[in-house]
Amino acid sequence: MDAAELRGVPLFDGLAKKELERVAQWADVVEVPAGYHLLNQGSLPHEFFVILEGTADVERLGERIAGLGPGDFFGEIALVEDDRRTATVVSATPMKLAVMTTREFDSIRHDFPAVGERIDAAVQARLQR
Repeated sequence: MDAAELRGVPLFDGLAKKELERVAQWADVVEVPAGYHLLNQGSLPHEFFVILEGTADVERLGERIAGLGPGDFFGEIALVEDDRRTATVVSATPMKLAVMTTREFDSIRHDFPAVGERIDAAVQARLQR
């Protein structure tokens, strides 16, 4: 993955070029068509996603609860809470995503405390909904 693709992603604001390059090394770029199930509520967590292009719908118990677009991220709740997925995420349009495994996700949280704080704040906000 090219670090330039991560520029402008709010989660990574404030990271230096070298730091963005490190994050880019930990991520794979994946493209999916519209209608693709990226996460399923109740499943075990294995990945963390950052949207580079496209939009997705977040559903809980079959009801749409949110929409996500470029710069948004998802998949963090189950990884941070060490629990099952709390929602289903389906691509509403074709999408391009940066995807990281649990290990890379944990490395980002550990090596870049500001990013870890943003992720933790998002977890708390989303769990309160």
